[in-house]
Amino acid sequence: MAAKDELGRAGEERAASHLRDLGYTVVDRNWRTPQGEIDIVAVRGDELCVIEVKTRSSVRFGHPLEAIDVRKRRRLWALAFAWAVAHPDRARGRSIHVHAIGIVGASPATGSLEHLTDLV
Repeated sequence: MAAKDELGRAGEERAASHLRDLGYTVVDRNWRTPQGEIDIVAVRGDELCVIEVKTRSSVRFGHPLEAIDVRKRRRLWALAFAWAVAHPDRARGRSIHVHAIGIVGASPATGSLEHLTDLV
């Protein structure tokens, strides 16, 4: 596995742990469609949250959250609704939200973590 893939996978593990610590239940990971992939789907109360995780070893080429531009946010919203349609029992009665988690550090386990909620 490539080093960047290992970094990304470790970042997603850290993000999932962070979400669980905040009271979210992770219900899906790496859900794929021809239109793209959702890193994490989590629920908390009446919220269904689609979470994009970006992990970088440094900010040398920019902060990881800078990679989530308008086009990417639109795709995340489309994927969120596609997931809800594909999983009606999990989505019914829940409001849909899109979040982003950025992790920066040589080790995702100890790097700084920033969690943005309700991206539009």
